[in-house]
Amino acid sequence: MTESSTAQLKRTPLYDLHLTHNAKMVPFAGYEMPVQYPPGVMKEHLHTRRHAGLFDVSHMGQLRLSGQGADAFLESLMPVDIINLPAGKQRYALLTNEAGGIIDDLMVSRHDDYMYIVVNAARRAVDIAHIRAAMPADVTLETFDQHALIALQGPEAVGVLQQFIPAVADMVFMDTRSLTIDNVPCLVSRSGYTGEDGFEISIPATHALQITQQLLAHPQVALIGLGARDSLRLESGLCLYGQDINEQTTPVEASLGWAISKSRRSGGARAGNFPGARTILEQLDSKQTAIRRVGLMGNSKAPVRAGTELMDSQGKSIGQVSSGTFGPTVNAPVAMAQVHSENATPGSEVFALVRGKKLPMTVSKMPFVPQRYVRK
Repeated sequence: MTESSTAQLKRTPLYDLHLTHNAKMVPFAGYEMPVQYPPGVMKEHLHTRRHAGLFDVSHMGQLRLSGQGADAFLESLMPVDIINLPAGKQRYALLTNEAGGIIDDLMVSRHDDYMYIVVNAARRAVDIAHIRAAMPADVTLETFDQHALIALQGPEAVGVLQQFIPAVADMVFMDTRSLTIDNVPCLVSRSGYTGEDGFEISIPATHALQITQQLLAHPQVALIGLGARDSLRLESGLCLYGQDINEQTTPVEASLGWAISKSRRSGGARAGNFPGARTILEQLDSKQTAIRRVGLMGNSKAPVRAGTELMDSQGKSIGQVSSGTFGPTVNAPVAMAQVHSENATPGSEVFALVRGKKLPMTVSKMPFVPQRYVRK
């Protein structure tokens, strides 16, 4: 990375905190972000699974959509029920294009007079342009540029956070509320990207350091970098945009059919009428696609990385790994891949071509570890 490229990178409101904690900083989605801290990726990963990890995810895009019919407009861009999303609830959603491909996967929540949207950092500009190009005159899109976003994840996250906000103990998975921490107004959702119970907290940038340091004062909480965030989400079967899904992948090919709301499916109350509906609903109804996203569990200790070619027992190419690493919790290599549909049956054996060797892997159901969301 050159000096000029470093100068062009943005920094989150917690940048100096990362340096204080001796983080290894790397370019990511236009930002300087911590990939790991001195304990290392494996220890950070296991700490999150056992205790509580604190992640700076301020690089993510935070948007506010308001105005009469903002919910109906947003629903017109995706195969998801937004109109009937209750206030105080959040939903996983997909922006789709006319070919049925995924422009981005994102989180949408309803508040009293606006919709709050969290989008992937690398897709922020694309998403904003896409939304604004179709936006009616009576709908307004604003960006939360002066807000940080942190995630507190792990089995001890609720015990820590309820010391600041007792009300979070009553929240369940995908609840979202406007709450105050140390007299600072924040948006808090019980959700995350690790498969663990936890929270994402949007904080005014001027108070981000203050609140983050208060959380870090608890011995259960440790700073966690992007490296462990990736291995945690992969063990939990969660997609990474740009690797596991993209504009050429439909929700059905990506094994995300569950995210298509019943009301938007064939025969539903508001079926279709979203970009790519014909392709997506045909695939959903026929249950037939040329490719599928699958999970893979390694039968050796060698991790299999993104881009690795996959073959069947006859040596025929059947797909490619999209994400892969060693899973510290399962103590085995785990991966996601796009494979020919005939090779997507759980229990099937495939082979990853690594440095001229064929490493056996088993098509496995995801997640690779139990998700521990609090649903009631």
